[in-house]
Amino acid sequence: MRAIWKGAVSFGLVSIGVRLYSATEEKDIRFHQVHREDGGRIRYKRTCSVCGEEVTYDDIAKGYDIGGGEMVILTDEDFADLPLTSSRAIDVLEFVPAEQVDPILYNKAYFLEPEGAATKPYVLLRDALIDSERVAIVKVALRQREQLATLRVREGVLLLNTMLWPDEIRTPDFGFLDEDLKVRPPELAMASSLIDSMTGEFEPDVFTDDYRAALQEVIDAKVEGREVVQPEEVEEAPAAAVDLMAALKASVERAKAARGEQPARGGGGGGEPTPISSARSAQKAAEKKAAKAPAKKTTAKKTAEKKAAEPAKKTAAKKTAAKKTAAKKAEPAKKTTAKKAAPRKSA
Repeated sequence: MRAIWKGAVSFGLVSIGVRLYSATEEKDIRFHQVHREDGGRIRYKRTCSVCGEEVTYDDIAKGYDIGGGEMVILTDEDFADLPLTSSRAIDVLEFVPAEQVDPILYNKAYFLEPEGAATKPYVLLRDALIDSERVAIVKVALRQREQLATLRVREGVLLLNTMLWPDEIRTPDFGFLDEDLKVRPPELAMASSLIDSMTGEFEPDVFTDDYRAALQEVIDAKVEGREVVQPEEVEEAPAAAVDLMAALKASVERAKAARGEQPARGGGGGGEPTPISSARSAQKAAEKKAAKAPAKKTTAKKTAEKKAAEPAKKTAAKKTAAKKTAAKKAEPAKKTTAKKAAPRKSA
């Protein structure tokens, strides 16, 4: 990491030399604007809207529009005269409980590293913040702007969180805030039950940026000259309109099923079936019926074949029995013929 700022933390009469490092980085995939036909980079020229000439950075100043086409021009000298007393210092103003700082105020985060011989007072301030369970409210000037910030401890390092000023937070102005909406106690109880069924420990590492991963796969495929096979998206059937309580009950059941818990069954205090559960039951019944239909047809076919085969079997059996009877009757005749044919013995 490269330090972006050097200064000191003023803690009472104690001064702690520190270096400032960006604590976060955006992992977004960045692109250049290019010409579609040949991939050439698109360049923009800084031109004056009055004279049309190209302007260098040295000739660029800051202008404040006061309306009516008039502009007040401010130069670097004007900014140099501004009173930034905390230009190279992080002034500790007070210590407050961390829960009193609204998270909406937080802007950017920076690590503080002790510089030179400032390690001992740095560790002293760090341990004092941990022991008091407080965060320090400070003022600091970064990039020619004075900012409010907090100092707290993260993984053994002092962390500077710059904050927005209170007048930079917008006031919500929405029509529904003036409506007299009443939430029924059963609905609130069911919503609380849903929150309980989905409660867990926050582990940020289990969440991933799926869009960035898919985009990187597309880029890698382009580089390697292969095609990306996108999985087919399954279109979900439009959900039937259900009331709030039914949706909450179904959501609780789904959350419990995801955790491996057995949903409450009817007759055991499970309550009436919801429109969603009824629809699922109807779908399962239809699937079972469709699965049984071919089996019934096959059974009927086999039965018909059996019936058709039975007369043929009986006829064949009758013919076999008749043959056996005829053969038995013919046996005495054969014996008689054999006796007659036998030669007489001489005296």
